[in-house]
Amino acid sequence: MKKAAKVAVVGMGLIGGSFEKAALRAGYAVNSLHHGDASGFEDAEIILVCLPPSAVVPWILEHSSSFKKGAVVIDIAGVKRSILDGIAAAFPSGTGDWRFIGGHPMAGKEVAGYANSSADLFNGASMILVLKECETVDSSVRDFFLSLGFSRVVITTAERHDQMISFTSQLCHLISSAYVRDELACFHEGFSAGSFRDMARVGAPDPEMWTELFIQNRDMLMPVLERYISRLEDFRSSLAAGDRERMKTALAEGVAAKAVFGKEVE
Repeated sequence: MKKAAKVAVVGMGLIGGSFEKAALRAGYAVNSLHHGDASGFEDAEIILVCLPPSAVVPWILEHSSSFKKGAVVIDIAGVKRSILDGIAAAFPSGTGDWRFIGGHPMAGKEVAGYANSSADLFNGASMILVLKECETVDSSVRDFFLSLGFSRVVITTAERHDQMISFTSQLCHLISSAYVRDELACFHEGFSAGSFRDMARVGAPDPEMWTELFIQNRDMLMPVLERYISRLEDFRSSLAAGDRERMKTALAEGVAAKAVFGKEVE
């Protein structure tokens, strides 16, 4: 997409603010909008809707008649099936002169808000685009995200996105939240290093937003959580019985599993 293209970013939190700053740095003309703004997106060729999941479809439905012909509207919420289903229900005959694409940047911080946003947030990250079967994405959309610092654009379905995110993101936030609530956590100073820091990093997610994400995706999150609890139960049984062999076997299985993908996340 040509750098003269105009981009509208709706929602000035951590992600919206980072999109604003990255797009400005890349040379795009950017309109930065808050949720309640009634204008500023009419001439935008790309509209990034950086709102909570429950607000995405209502905002698009309210303002769609003002979208520019040929505009690409991309939401960045952390769940995709409910939003794509909502768009399909709101526009049963299709979106007409503009196009909707589900999106999700694989980047973030353990803190929220515009004050913590950064033009560098997306450097080296993946940008997920969610399409229906037989749909394709124009190269200009890919190029737009690559120009913001993303290292790759991943194309997937809404179902696959929600399944994978339940494991790679949502489960991690649940575990971290449970971990930091232990009675020993406040005494960690002098006794902690990298392991504690890594486990605690996302332990304070925004309760309103993450409750919405968890509940909307609970059919995907529950099986992942139950498998995790089962593995913890196995460790607890080994400890209770003092069963060294069972403990070593479980740990060895973890070593083998991480060896398959480990270097990709280090």
